[in-house]
Amino acid sequence: MEQLLNDYTLRTVTLGTAILGAVSGALGTFAVLRRQSLLGDAISHAALPGIGLAFILTGSKASLVLMVGAGLAGWFATAIVLLITAGTRVKYDSALGLVLSVFFGAGLVVLTYVQRYPNANQAGLDSFLFGQAASLVVADVITMTILGGVALAALLLFWKEFKLLAFDPEFAHSLVLPVRRLDIGLTTLLVVAIVIGLQTVGVVLMSAMIIAPAAAARQWTDHLGIMTLVSMVTGALCGVGGALLSTSISNLPTGPTIVVCATGFVVISMLFAPRRGIIWQRIRRTVQNRELRSESVLLDLFELARTHDDLTYPHMEPALRVIHPQRGTLYRQLRRLQGKGLVQMHQNGAWALTPDGVRVCDQLRKERIG
Repeated sequence: MEQLLNDYTLRTVTLGTAILGAVSGALGTFAVLRRQSLLGDAISHAALPGIGLAFILTGSKASLVLMVGAGLAGWFATAIVLLITAGTRVKYDSALGLVLSVFFGAGLVVLTYVQRYPNANQAGLDSFLFGQAASLVVADVITMTILGGVALAALLLFWKEFKLLAFDPEFAHSLVLPVRRLDIGLTTLLVVAIVIGLQTVGVVLMSAMIIAPAAAARQWTDHLGIMTLVSMVTGALCGVGGALLSTSISNLPTGPTIVVCATGFVVISMLFAPRRGIIWQRIRRTVQNRELRSESVLLDLFELARTHDDLTYPHMEPALRVIHPQRGTLYRQLRRLQGKGLVQMHQNGAWALTPDGVRVCDQLRKERIG
């Protein structure tokens, strides 16, 4: 903490990555819910030629200039995707893949051309491929804060409309909402979230910052507001954690470290989230299977007792073993039912239903028949 407060570079990088994580997490929520995760990858790759062209036209490496160029290129690529899908039979994912590869290839060509400039002013543009968080200065963080703040403010302003667009666009059409404009507006905000992170994470890895926090947050909740908030916090923590880790370990790049942290959050969420986590699902499935086996033994005792006048008539364990041949499993289920007060064991080793067990069996039979 003392190093964070006293180190100018670390403080600047940490603040910038936290802002990036929060903004990309918020906008990434809608990209994930609308199943447009690949769109973030396409926009980030398509932004590369915009960076090169912005430098060629202006000769400036100012963050705002390069972000504007990246944003225009990303938005133009998105418009091409929409035109392809609307005017041809090419599917959405195919159009994204085509635009992604074409724009990224064009960006590499432009950067190669720029690197041949006789002066050294173009140095550092290739860092946008994988990001260079250490190059962030206060002016860059201010630019990221302003653009990110505008994007989040627009998200809050049109929250209800974007929420409806994400879950039920057909209903939005029936309400005569400008669905096409809302779609373009939400995509524009996604472009803003991507371009502010290109200097930090790079065009290759930026899509992970859009997808990972939202994918992790989705495992914990079904409420859009909570999911967005969790995604923002997760993105910010990934940014801060990646920056601190890359500082504490020598020769560890910040951008990839942030993405690795985000991946860690996704893995933890997929394993331990209460409702969707793999471990908890397996535990619930084990408990459900155990309950089903217990109910099966209980009902079998009930059916055997129905052949007698007394529903609490005892039966020896070998009689039950004809139906349930696995002795260990049968004994565990009987002991479990005994602990619940549904069966009892007589002195001769026979098992019988208790009055509570009879009532439970009647209820189970009615539920299965009804």
